[in-house]
Amino acid sequence: MDDDEQLRRLRWQCRRGMLELDHLFSRFLELGYADLTPADRLLFTELLREQDQDLHNLLISRSELPEARYRELIEQIRAVASESGG
Repeated sequence: MDDDEQLRRLRWQCRRGMLELDHLFSRFLELGYADLTPADRLLFTELLREQDQDLHNLLISRSELPEARYRELIEQIRAVASESGG
């Protein structure tokens, strides 16, 4: 799969059932995704498979992370959102 197709798929996966998550993930995809390592890009794809309510709790409500492997990525997503006014 080429990079353009991968980005289109990710853009679609970033569309969530909650507007706050839509904005957060779309902004990260636009402003932070390119800086991720290949391993972190895979982790981002895995994160997008989580349920909306769980993602909301992790990213917006700042609940405790059940999986430590997401910790750094979640912080990067939050940082991009705060830098871009989100």
